[in-house]
Amino acid sequence: MRALREVPRAVWLLACGTFVNMVVSVGFAFVFLYATGPRGLGAGAAGVLVGVGGAGLVAGNFTGGWYGDRFGHRRVLLCAAVVSGVLLGAVPMLSTPMLYVALPLAQYASGVQRAAQAALVAVIVPEGVRRQAFAVVRAAANGGFTVGPVLGALVATRFSYDWLYVGEGVGSVGLAWWTGRVVSVGRGVTRRRGRSGQGGAGGGVWGALRARPAVLVLLPAIVVIDVVYRQQYSTFPVFLADHGMDARVYGTLLAVNGGILLCLEVPVAVVLRKRSPLRVVGVGLVLVGAGYGVLLVGAGVGAAVVMMALLTLGEALYKTTATAYVADQAPDQMVGRFQSLYAGASISGVVLAAPLGGGLYAVAPGVVWPVCAGLGVGVGVVVLLADVFSRPRRPYPFPSPGAAAPSTPPHLGAPPPGVALKGPCPQTPDGLRGVGRC
Repeated sequence: MRALREVPRAVWLLACGTFVNMVVSVGFAFVFLYATGPRGLGAGAAGVLVGVGGAGLVAGNFTGGWYGDRFGHRRVLLCAAVVSGVLLGAVPMLSTPMLYVALPLAQYASGVQRAAQAALVAVIVPEGVRRQAFAVVRAAANGGFTVGPVLGALVATRFSYDWLYVGEGVGSVGLAWWTGRVVSVGRGVTRRRGRSGQGGAGGGVWGALRARPAVLVLLPAIVVIDVVYRQQYSTFPVFLADHGMDARVYGTLLAVNGGILLCLEVPVAVVLRKRSPLRVVGVGLVLVGAGYGVLLVGAGVGAAVVMMALLTLGEALYKTTATAYVADQAPDQMVGRFQSLYAGASISGVVLAAPLGGGLYAVAPGVVWPVCAGLGVGVGVVVLLADVFSRPRRPYPFPSPGAAAPSTPPHLGAPPPGVALKGPCPQTPDGLRGVGRC
């Protein structure tokens, strides 16, 4: 498929490394069992450990891109992956009190790594190809995480939980080595390019965001939808159990989620790559809300399957598209910071979803799904309206706000045959040659 052939080779290789790393990155999913089992902690203390680890992950996502804009996204990714790997690999040797320090730091480094990787993909991929590039990386991550928990459970039960953290540590350091091999670095690691223009460096991040009101609408919408979306991991399994459906039903539904994503996410990104991104995102958010709305009809297996299918289709539409849209909107010297804002918003539900949804379910279980449906559809409509009011007069795709005007007026056309444009090929903020930009 031609659209996928446009994805740079470095992104495909990064996706391969991401797949392998995600297969072994399951330690955090087993933290509660590890803490209450081999470590002998009570449920409350284990919950605190999980909570501070999740907060570290969110904080890392919010700050990783800022480091990348300053020091280079490739360099930050390598350092964060190594730090995370060393800390996780050392978990079996640490005392139980030290876990409250090591695991949050490891999760913080993992969050930094996630944001840096997203920014790295954004700077090595030209506009117009980012949706399918992010879809390829996400598909690799989802594929790895589909295999990982099953393998992790086997290792934990047959051998020891300690090996989960050793394996994840080795995988994280291995990802750093692999990234260093497949993504080359040029001179001027922190070189800045033009394109600051409107809302650029002079106005700071807030100035850049104010110049892009649609991004200011999108980011809060992503926070809301992530809290709604992640109810599938907290209140939804409790709801199933309350209606006589056991863990096997829930596990099957999660398999439906993973299967649909693996089959559809990349093709959807390719087919819809020329559609207005905000429109695609808005429809995806509405589908997530509609999925929870299905639960108002009934609590049977059929309704649960339809709910999960709609939820997953909505995810396939909005997650990749929103990531690429934020990258396209970022001034070149702020790609990392914009990606950090999006990455932090897109994972905020890790900290917020369970306490908010669980608290509401404990007080009024019949209200949870109407609220989720209303919030999902509501923020989807808001994003669709933002698309209408921010739509440019020229067709999409279009240069990001603040892009420098072309040096050759459009009416003059291209240079005559045989006349080459002067000047060196620009480098990305990471010192990488801008693929497809010269």
